[in-house]
Amino acid sequence: MTENDPSGQNAEQARPAGAQPDAEQGASWAAQPAQQQSDATGLGGHATPQSGAQQAYTPEQQYNPWSPQAQTQSQQTPSQQVPAQEHQTQGQYTQGHQIPGQQAPYGQHTQPGPSVYAVPQQRQAAKSTSGKLLAGVAAIALVVGGVAGGTVGFLTADSSGGASVNALDAPKPAQQTGNLPAGSVESVAQKLSPSVVELQVSGRSGAGEGSGFVLSTDGYVLTNNHVVEVAAGGGQIQAVFQDGKKGTATVVGRDPTTDIAVVKVSGVSGLTPVELGRSDDLRVGQPVVAIGSPFELAGTVTSGIVSALNRPVSAGGNGDQTTVMSAVQTDAAINPGNSGGPLANMAGQVIGINSAIYSPKSAQGQGGESGGNVGIGFAIPIDQARRTADDIINTGQATQTFIGARVQTAPTGGAQLGEISPGSPAEKAGLKSGDVVTKLDDRAIPNADALVAAIRTRAPNDKVKFTLTGDKVVEVTLGGQPVTPN
Repeated sequence: MTENDPSGQNAEQARPAGAQPDAEQGASWAAQPAQQQSDATGLGGHATPQSGAQQAYTPEQQYNPWSPQAQTQSQQTPSQQVPAQEHQTQGQYTQGHQIPGQQAPYGQHTQPGPSVYAVPQQRQAAKSTSGKLLAGVAAIALVVGGVAGGTVGFLTADSSGGASVNALDAPKPAQQTGNLPAGSVESVAQKLSPSVVELQVSGRSGAGEGSGFVLSTDGYVLTNNHVVEVAAGGGQIQAVFQDGKKGTATVVGRDPTTDIAVVKVSGVSGLTPVELGRSDDLRVGQPVVAIGSPFELAGTVTSGIVSALNRPVSAGGNGDQTTVMSAVQTDAAINPGNSGGPLANMAGQVIGINSAIYSPKSAQGQGGESGGNVGIGFAIPIDQARRTADDIINTGQATQTFIGARVQTAPTGGAQLGEISPGSPAEKAGLKSGDVVTKLDDRAIPNADALVAAIRTRAPNDKVKFTLTGDKVVEVTLGGQPVTPN
């Protein structure tokens, strides 16, 4: 959720839905505070989503107290003794270069924009006499320690009569052969990497790159909306595969409310589709693997666990509920450029789309620029993404699940319904303005974002049970309506 959004030119930061930004607490979200009352239909918004200073000490003459020359000098008069000379070559300071960035929640990496991820340049150290002196003293200590240790070691080995052993003389171990262990990170990477795509995107409002993965042999690729959004109005998308193949891609359809898009690559054959898993049976603590192109480093593989489930997160960063999703939280490293890449289980099955990261202020670089992974990343559950992708491929348009009521967080907890649209699923179920929803089926609803996220995980025409304050239960048949991209 970015990550790294080419349209926004900055790496967007994921905001756990319902959480309030607090500069005093050191956390920074790209999103604005959520509106007090928003439409639970979710329409009306879109997911817009070194080298450092170093001093080298090079002594031209080294004083060895155990050498024959030192013994001779010790017998000379003070006037005859020759002091050791020291010379210090000053290291050069090389400024770190800036890496283009994009919106953070989804880890997408782009050309510089209003708020850009970049590798912070290291400040040049102040040149001072005391600094040089300390560096010289440290270098001398190292040289003396090395000489003394080497001499003592030599004498010890020599006195014991044993021959020295050198690791460089040992032969190389046998080359790894055979099949990779089932359920290992290596086996997942080997299975999934050929299906992961780097998407290089450009348009009138900017340029950037993200990730995606192959759905079909005829070129359909699933990714995030914010990765390709900038190219939707006549821009260009180039898909680069693991084996170096390249092809031009076009946008088939996209859904800003769920941050899902499908593109189709042409001019490339022999594509390998991924194997889709399921996200409704994930468990906290389950190991997972993420693959993508963080900071244009294509084919990067990281691993971690499922840290939490059903985490309401705003994918769009605009502060309202139009882009809230029920995310899978993971500590697998996700950075700008990972957007749209797969999150897989240890069988190599895709169980989510990497979309967003959270970067607190303590992890931000110089000048307020956002940092990268801090172990809090978010992925769109594959069950939801699968349904949306199927709609887009079959009709060119996504379908959004809704109840037709505005909703806000109740003062005592839960989601309080506001205005009910005439003829909506909420009205047909008998829900009233002022009702407070505390559960959807067996899932607790602590706030408004949680209700919106829970509804988004269901399909149109699904029947769900709302538990209201006072333990009143109301059955609601969810509605569906087409999504019009921005």
